Amino acid sequence: MTVTAVSTQERILDAGEEAIRRFGLRRVSMAEVAELAGVSRGSVYRYFPDRDTLVAAVLRRTAERFVESSASSVRRRRTLAAQVAEAAVFIREHIHDASITLPTTQDDALLATLLAAHVDGLVAEWVEFWQPLLAEAEARGEIRAALDHHEAAEWIVRMMLSFAVMPSVVIDLDDPAAVRRFVQDHIVRGLASEE
Repeated sequence: MTVTAVSTQERILDAGEEAIRRFGLRRVSMAEVAELAGVSRGSVYRYFPDRDTLVAAVLRRTAERFVESSASSVRRRRTLAAQVAEAAVFIREHIHDASITLPTTQDDALLATLLAAHVDGLVAEWVEFWQPLLAEAEARGEIRAALDHHEAAEWIVRMMLSFAVMPSVVIDLDDPAAVRRFVQDHIVRGLASEE
């Protein structure tokens, strides 16, 4: 792919993000994206054959940027429980951060999170993110030796998505200490070594 093609595609994705911010997921159109990108509608269709493909690409890029941004915070923690807790805290603290998410209406934020989770391969990538952390946790004796790491990672990813989309009736999700305590007390316990 040429430099021009890459930059045109990136401009279209940037415009797609801006269109989603301005108009919401349900109302974004290819014409608006073309106008914001400064390209013809034909150029948009050249890279993205339909609106759903464009929205999925924007959501994928946004979700990958979010996970990438959280990686250093998560990896600094020394135990799996603390890493999962830190991921949950990062989600809660940055859910409206315009530099790594799509700030939209509350309904659109929920929809974006759910749609991003269904973008082809994205959950699989997130599952892969947790593989080395689970292997290290097993080596430290924190989790059962027979634990299926892929299943455990998918379970962690599903829990992390819940912190983005579900309210809580028992903890203050805006209190990092409460989120860390909740995660460390409950979420990872099911993966622990049997004593």
